[in-house]
Amino acid sequence: MSYPPFDLSGRVVLVTGGNAGIGLGFAEGLARAGADICIWGTSEARNAEALEKLSAQGRRVAALRCDVSDKAEVERSFAATLEQFGRVDGCFANAGIMSVQRPFHEMTEADLDRTFGVNLKGAMFTLQCAALHMKQRAEAGDPFGRLVVTSSLSAVSGLARGEDYAATKGAMLSVMRGLCVEYARYGVTANSIVPGWIETAMTGPLLESDKFVKAVTARIPLRRFGKPEDFAGIAVYLMSTASAHHTGDQFTIDGGYQNF
Repeated sequence: MSYPPFDLSGRVVLVTGGNAGIGLGFAEGLARAGADICIWGTSEARNAEALEKLSAQGRRVAALRCDVSDKAEVERSFAATLEQFGRVDGCFANAGIMSVQRPFHEMTEADLDRTFGVNLKGAMFTLQCAALHMKQRAEAGDPFGRLVVTSSLSAVSGLARGEDYAATKGAMLSVMRGLCVEYARYGVTANSIVPGWIETAMTGPLLESDKFVKAVTARIPLRRFGKPEDFAGIAVYLMSTASAHHTGDQFTIDGGYQNF
């Protein structure tokens, strides 16, 4: 028998960067638990592929092209999401890019603008829309909301040649702590996901190096890289009523890497 609090029927969840990797892992888990899903992504081809996969779960699904670094585009996309689904109960601000990975002293202003534009400003633009919507719903007598951001282990450990990326991920941990306090009165929780080494398009180039994979795997107690599907369960928990009193936390999903 299923656990009733994990039944997400009637809930609508927005997942940015939901057309691949961890974001798609979130979306698939949420759809299997009964939620309707809207994903945002910049690749029309990946959006279409993800939409086909998610549709197999029998839920209402949609995919919108959105560059989260553009505030006006985020606001238009959020309005379009509300027009199609009527509400947004959960927002997973997952869209992100890796830095160009050049020596710190050689990073250009354009490099910083690119990384901060998507990973930090883009997440904040998205969360602003979601938080306002959830606040307004609560004031109308419907208090419920889930705000979730995808951070990174680089937020709490050193990342050579990727300090700009790590800075964005560390900043979002601070943002979520603030949202946890500010929006609790509206029945909204705010939590962060902190992935370790995961098999995604972002890590794809690194995974081509046998030497790198062997060295990292040796430091992971579970002896494997994570997969997008490893994030389905935590997404369902955070969207469910089972997590109603769980807010302001950081969920590290790294196979034990940080502890070894």
